[in-house]
Amino acid sequence: MERVDTIVIGAGQAGLAASFFLTQHGREHLVLERGAVGETWRSSRWDGFFLNTPNWSLQLPGGEYGGDEPDAFAPLGEAIAYLEDYARSFSAPVRERVDVQVLRSRSDRYLIETVDGELEARNVVVATGAFQQPRPAVPGAESAPVELQLTTNEYRRPEQLPAGGVLVVGGGQSGCQIADELLRAGRSVYLAAGRCAWFPRRHRGRDFVSWALEVGLLDETVDSLPSPAARLACNPPISGNDGGHDCHPRWLAGRGAVVVGRFEGVDDGVARFGAGVEQTLAAGDEFADGVISRIDGYIDEHGLDPGEAEEHERGPTPIADTPTLDFRAEEVTTILWASGFRPDYAWIDLDVTDEHGWPVQRRGVSSFPGLYFVGVHWLHKRKSALFCGVGEDAEHVVTTLVERG
Repeated sequence: MERVDTIVIGAGQAGLAASFFLTQHGREHLVLERGAVGETWRSSRWDGFFLNTPNWSLQLPGGEYGGDEPDAFAPLGEAIAYLEDYARSFSAPVRERVDVQVLRSRSDRYLIETVDGELEARNVVVATGAFQQPRPAVPGAESAPVELQLTTNEYRRPEQLPAGGVLVVGGGQSGCQIADELLRAGRSVYLAAGRCAWFPRRHRGRDFVSWALEVGLLDETVDSLPSPAARLACNPPISGNDGGHDCHPRWLAGRGAVVVGRFEGVDDGVARFGAGVEQTLAAGDEFADGVISRIDGYIDEHGLDPGEAEEHERGPTPIADTPTLDFRAEEVTTILWASGFRPDYAWIDLDVTDEHGWPVQRRGVSSFPGLYFVGVHWLHKRKSALFCGVGEDAEHVVTTLVERG
């Protein structure tokens, strides 16, 4: 059996950031990746995907963006290349195509069972991403008279889908961005939107991410959330496509999408949706207005040049007269699931998660000596899973690990 001081599981941005700091400390370690470096980006994103954060926010430790287009948005291939270049920059000890199946404790060490055999380590850093378990259970959905049902992880391009309309379930980032792509491809789109906030792409001449960092929005900690369950709320949708633009349900409605309420079930070939979609969208507007007011207040407080305020679309939203959709009559042939994703740590044979599936930890440090987490949504801050935030948590975790001896 191979024995290593520290094993990092996952070679995405969080796992590589942890490897960078372990390398800086001269700590023997391996990074195990089920596919290739950046595998989640390779196998769980669609062809037309763009990062929705600007290039300047690519701030992995020791690998900060230095290109000529800091305000542009990287397409999928460039995001993957960034991770590959980063791993090479410090010779990250990544062992690719190693599928970890079980992690369990053994005395004062950890046993990692893979398809290729067992490894043992004193420390383990789990960096497998925020959401791994797709598709919620919706009564009757499996019997819906459609030709195809798939998740955003499986979607690649409009041509992959059968001819006809598409029901997109979920009004968060992925759902709205894919709905936009489908509308541009000439598809009829029904967007089932639950309660989801939104951000403007730009405000007063600056990108929202820039403002969010400056006013402290991205540095808000998990303790500021109203409840632990709030970590499951969808990420507010914005888009990096076409130079970056707003991309929320009202914006999509103005381009032809029919926005309906939460998808509640299917009976006799007819989808049912929850009532109150206008109130749901109004709640998202209220969140956006609050963020905009916070930015404007910051501008006033610090005497900054306010610039010109952008107009953000708040027009009437096309809503179905009745909260139903007859798949056959409307020729809707595809259901695309963009909601219901949950954390999945069932492969860890330890009592490490709470009732919502999140790892129990404090800034990445679990109650099990030597077991750590990075790259988790709201691990410590709002930005904990972002390219501009994983480094902070990775540094804290590695510092704690090294102090353990």
